[in-house]
Amino acid sequence: MHVIWKLPGGGEIAAEVVEGLNLMEAAVANSVPGVIGECGGCLSCATCHVFVAEDWADRVGGPGETEDVMLDMVAGERRPSSRLSCQIIAAARLDGLVLEVPEEI
Repeated sequence: MHVIWKLPGGGEIAAEVVEGLNLMEAAVANSVPGVIGECGGCLSCATCHVFVAEDWADRVGGPGETEDVMLDMVAGERRPSSRLSCQIIAAARLDGLVLEVPEEI
């Protein structure tokens, strides 16, 4: 599946991602700045915070209970479209997904 990460400075990184991989791992593998994933995807840090593009929000879905709590700890702005990318799993239904990387603080 194809994913695009829009960067704060206006650039973007596009990559093909294997289905079943979480998008934090995909971002790290593709050197997406601002997506760190310190906890390795264990849902304990919020360093893989992204904003899901508005037209993708319904397909991606909202955060689970634990993710919602972790999103309260993001370093920057939290939006209704905020998600932890470690909790978004690459799937065919998300082909073409656009994620925005928050500005680093």
